[in-house]
Amino acid sequence: MSPLPSVVIGAVIAVMLMASSPGPARAGDDLAARVQALLPESPGACVFVYDRGALVFQHAYGLADVDGDVPCTPQTNFRMASVSKQFTALAALMLVDRGKLSLDDTLAKFFPGYPEYGARVTIRHLLTHTSGVPDYEELIPAGTTLQLGDLDIVQMLLDAPEPLFAAGQRWQYSNSAYVLLGQIVEIAAQRPYHDWMAAEVFAPLGMTGACIFQRGLNEVSHRAYGHRREAEGRWVRHDQSVTSATRGDGCVYTSLEDYAKWLAGLRDNRLLSDASWRAMFSPQEKTTRDGAHYGFGWFIDQFAGTRRIYHNGDSRGFRLTAQTFPDRQAAVLVQLNADVDANMTEVGERVARLLIFDRSE
Repeated sequence: MSPLPSVVIGAVIAVMLMASSPGPARAGDDLAARVQALLPESPGACVFVYDRGALVFQHAYGLADVDGDVPCTPQTNFRMASVSKQFTALAALMLVDRGKLSLDDTLAKFFPGYPEYGARVTIRHLLTHTSGVPDYEELIPAGTTLQLGDLDIVQMLLDAPEPLFAAGQRWQYSNSAYVLLGQIVEIAAQRPYHDWMAAEVFAPLGMTGACIFQRGLNEVSHRAYGHRREAEGRWVRHDQSVTSATRGDGCVYTSLEDYAKWLAGLRDNRLLSDASWRAMFSPQEKTTRDGAHYGFGWFIDQFAGTRRIYHNGDSRGFRLTAQTFPDRQAAVLVQLNADVDANMTEVGERVARLLIFDRSE
């Protein structure tokens, strides 16, 4: 699809808000309780809401870690799971802007020995989930218990000779595509992915607590741990799986405070060319998810009669939703540190209705 008019795109990241405005340090008890009633039960939760460019609600609930009885705060860093894909997409586009990558570069350029179909899979296909690259989750040998890294995933894909479908033929959500993108960023930048992201993305935006977590290479400050509920009702740690070490598809950790800085950086377009910025938030491909389109790292649709740009995250011990509403200069972030059976899009919508669309001025 053609890019959106610049006036519309300009509204998109007006969402991405006034991180410098401190807003309410803590919501009133009654409002905090009303918001909590909209959330699935979890050991901990962090929520912020912006409207008309101002912070109207921020609250941290419960515990970041039940083992240590550590409370959640706005500085608590949650695993962002697939919300991380927007960071990976931005990194790839930054390198396009610097002439290190092209959206038309293929897998064959970066991975010698990749199966023949890799000569037709481009970075654009990876960004938009139209690559046809096999799902690495389906390739993991039964009984695997050790965590898999990016290179393990690449090797699995090298050993899988056939794509799921021809590149560009259709849309199918792909964690494999974003693992490959993370590796491509590392290759093109000639620097470890987590180091490059820290230096070129997090530091310039002032995201002092954010990181791409790499066990043994760095640590997560103020870390939230994932949990699950045992049969007797108590919460226990349930954090990290065999796929939790892959980077480009889900390994960002960040907090309410730092994610607000991320949105503000996008609003002000501090890191991308105008062309890449417009492309990121333009509807590149129609998805199979309730009529939404996909840009580069974001879903794009309508909610409450207005445009929405959003993404959810789901990994062991964590559930998240990040939703922005450009025409309102509004946004919602909900972070949970538990395996919960909930539609996180709907969770975000409930919060958005209460604090944005149905809120008294």
